[in-house]
Amino acid sequence: MSDFSNELLAAIPMPLILIGPDQRIAAMNPGAGEVFPGMGPGGHYLTVLRQPALSALVEQCLNSGEGGTARYVDRAMMREASYRVGAAAVMRDGARSVLLSFEDVSDVEWAGEMRRDFVANVSHELKTPLTALLGFIETLRGPARDDAQARERFLAIMEREAGRMNRLVADLLVLSRVESAERQRPTGRVNIEELVKTVLLSLQVLARSEEVSLTMSRRDDGSGPLTVQGDHDQLQQVLTNLIENGIKYGRKGGNLRVDLERFDRLPALRGPGVRISVEDDGDGFDPIHIPRLTERFYRIDNHRSRTMGGTGLGLAIAKHIVNRHRGRLRIKTEPGRGSTFTVLLPAPS
Repeated sequence: MSDFSNELLAAIPMPLILIGPDQRIAAMNPGAGEVFPGMGPGGHYLTVLRQPALSALVEQCLNSGEGGTARYVDRAMMREASYRVGAAAVMRDGARSVLLSFEDVSDVEWAGEMRRDFVANVSHELKTPLTALLGFIETLRGPARDDAQARERFLAIMEREAGRMNRLVADLLVLSRVESAERQRPTGRVNIEELVKTVLLSLQVLARSEEVSLTMSRRDDGSGPLTVQGDHDQLQQVLTNLIENGIKYGRKGGNLRVDLERFDRLPALRGPGVRISVEDDGDGFDPIHIPRLTERFYRIDNHRSRTMGGTGLGLAIAKHIVNRHRGRLRIKTEPGRGSTFTVLLPAPS
């Protein structure tokens, strides 16, 4: 290829590979070099691009000059990368070559998959209580029409199922608002120590019903307020969620401790920060669940979560709020040794 052609390929950010009439790589730009580090000019394209749909497209383009598109999946990375590959015939020195362009569509496909999973999960979560409500309504209109005892029992269950749907819709709306504002850095100032005290006070009734003792302590020297830049209501929601989960899923009659500490520098935040740890002494769970625990609707124990009134969205909401505050959410657990949920938030210098 001429120097001009090489410069032209190099100037285009999209990965490009030129395959000659002998099916060998004639040229490739730096973008293609990053995607296919083991490929270079002179090598046969099939040494790397071995997927049937793509090789069939290249052969079609070389033989007939007819271009087209194919899907290529790169499985060499931790997460699969998907590309829409376009093939176009190029005449060079009287012979037909093929120019391949690679458009990364991984995020588009991932978003589509998430949307499908989300719709399926929401449908499933709403279908269960709706089915129960419809069944009880039919029973109350028929066999239990004159049974006062059954009517009261069924109405209580219907109220619980309707409440569950209401919580689910409310959490979905909160999640939508949080996601839409995730890139907007909050500008308020929040005293974390005072906020934790408020949340603990609001959860005293629940803690007493579970016979759980709530304590709060500061691990630093205790001098000065623990202030962060943040949204008061959103941080209150995060703390309420984590502490409420600790009460519900910890050990009945156990202890739940909230530890606060300010650091002049937290490596994870590359600057000063506040650490909030919520630790229970419950059964804990297998750490294999940790990577997925903040996914929407992911539950370790579906039956127990629903019995407790959970929607499966609390930790997903907490993750997005913490992300908006440029913080970190850490989870540590071990079967039989309880769980610790830690939030790291940047603090003013």
